[in-house]
Amino acid sequence: MTKMTIRMNRRVLLALGALVVCGGSLVAVPSHAGSDVNRTVQLTFNKPISLPGVSLGAGTYIFERAAPFSAIDVVRVSSKDRRFVYFMGFTELVERPRGSDASVTFGEAPAGAATPIVAWYPTGDSTGHRFRYR
Repeated sequence: MTKMTIRMNRRVLLALGALVVCGGSLVAVPSHAGSDVNRTVQLTFNKPISLPGVSLGAGTYIFERAAPFSAIDVVRVSSKDRRFVYFMGFTELVERPRGSDASVTFGEAPAGAATPIVAWYPTGDSTGHRFRYR
């Protein structure tokens, strides 16, 4: 083989190696692929609760981000089987209180009224969602 052939073979091999490296990075699975980006949580309440515009009886509900990649401040609350959506609206992003691992914070309600949920904190997040009451 001539020196020119060896150089061309080396260039071709380098180019193929670069393509393999680049192609491999295009099909790599992101590290968060197994995580729950919607931050979906099932919460069970033993007393009636309220959210802006709706009161819900005691039971289990699903709290989740409605559009986790475009609008993380939109929260959806639905029935356990997801057949009914009871609330979907904008929230205000807030920091989780220091030292708290509570899923929700409650407000005050008159006797006999449903207790309002002030904020929901997805499991493992330092940021939560404060509901906007008018």
